Amino acid sequence: MHKVIRAILVLVFVVLLVLIRFYEGVLFYDPYLTFFQNDYLYIDSPRREIAKLVGFTTLRYALNTVISLAILLVVFKDKGIIKFSALIYVIAFLVLMVFYLYFVVNPRQEDYYLFFNIRRFLIQPILLILLLPAFYYHKIKN
Repeated sequence: MHKVIRAILVLVFVVLLVLIRFYEGVLFYDPYLTFFQNDYLYIDSPRREIAKLVGFTTLRYALNTVISLAILLVVFKDKGIIKFSALIYVIAFLVLMVFYLYFVVNPRQEDYYLFFNIRRFLIQPILLILLLPAFYYHKIKN
């Protein structure tokens, strides 16, 4: 694949990630969007439908994961990296979702900051930001 085409593809995928973020209020059910925009350390947890919240959080994680894996494939052109990354995404989802569910079911004000950060890993492509430089470093070292 030509470098220009690869760069355009990466740009398209990044724009898709930005669009997910930009339209998050319309696309996904998440009462914590407005909750964490306010002074959340001093207010009670919002009312929420747990099954709906988990479903939409999972959908958002899945969309971010597919787009992130596509970016990694275009950048590195290595199926081994994609398989390893997919495994990391699955394990991260399972571990993060356990903690996420705990905080959703048992909201306590002293746990809000930790909950905020765990939620951030589920709804934002943070793993991509970590994996891209890690794989690039691994590639230049070999």
